[in-house]
Amino acid sequence: MNKDLSGDGSDSLLARTKKLLRRFGLKARKGLGQHFLIDGEVMEAVVAAAGLTPDDTVIEVGPGLGIMTDELAKQAGWVIAIELDNKLAAILRKTLAHDNIVILNEDVLGTDPKALLQGRAPDVPRALSPYKVVANLPYYITSHVLRHFLEASVKPEVMVVMVQKEVAEAIVAGPGKRSVLSISVQFYGRPSIVTYVPAASFYPKPKVDSAVVRIDVYPRPPIDVDEEDFFGLVRAGFTASRKQVVNSLAQGLKLPKSDVLSLLEKASLDPQRRAETFTLEEWATLWRVFTNFRLDE
Repeated sequence: MNKDLSGDGSDSLLARTKKLLRRFGLKARKGLGQHFLIDGEVMEAVVAAAGLTPDDTVIEVGPGLGIMTDELAKQAGWVIAIELDNKLAAILRKTLAHDNIVILNEDVLGTDPKALLQGRAPDVPRALSPYKVVANLPYYITSHVLRHFLEASVKPEVMVVMVQKEVAEAIVAGPGKRSVLSISVQFYGRPSIVTYVPAASFYPKPKVDSAVVRIDVYPRPPIDVDEEDFFGLVRAGFTASRKQVVNSLAQGLKLPKSDVLSLLEKASLDPQRRAETFTLEEWATLWRVFTNFRLDE
């Protein structure tokens, strides 16, 4: 599904959001990038995209006032809601009546998904069973949160995340428009845009539109590489992404241009191409050639 959603059903959610904020004397905190979703259709689209069953455990990042948390808890077996704002976390403990919700007042980047599933959520049916992530991410931590889960020792099987529209399009970009972000996500899973979300779907209204992205995480990456080494090479290739890849790699790897030309030739890659045109498989081929080059030094 890939469609635009308008503000249908937003009036009641907006009223509910404002009522909760008034009741507890709160305002959205700009420093934490807080924008509360008030569009019922979008909320339904997010929950539907997660494809929840009673056997699922959901880690929700940034539950805010808990309106979506409530919907997730109706469909999932367990919801582990991680909220950084201590005032919002306290509200969630007062307003969410479901007994299958665990609320953690923490920075998600400081948590370990494996530890959460092993003991932080009591009675989770299968300790290390596949879990799903649902998140309305502040724009400034989007890439960090994605990496946190995609690189975790126990990865989710599905991520459904609300991100800035331009970031969503960068995540799903194909050869010709790729970036370090798109490669780092597509290394671990298959991303797709579920729907675009106008700024009016949030309160307070942000300055940019958003999109919902679903990432179907692979059981294992499609290419066999040393991850840290591989991404070091990719980042080097994007050191000067507007330049030909031979120049960008020479700058990023601090190697003579002649050495980089030799590496690209061995990998059967045109040195005049740009890094954003390379496929995942082409990066893997270049990584293998580069690894052999270092071993021979």
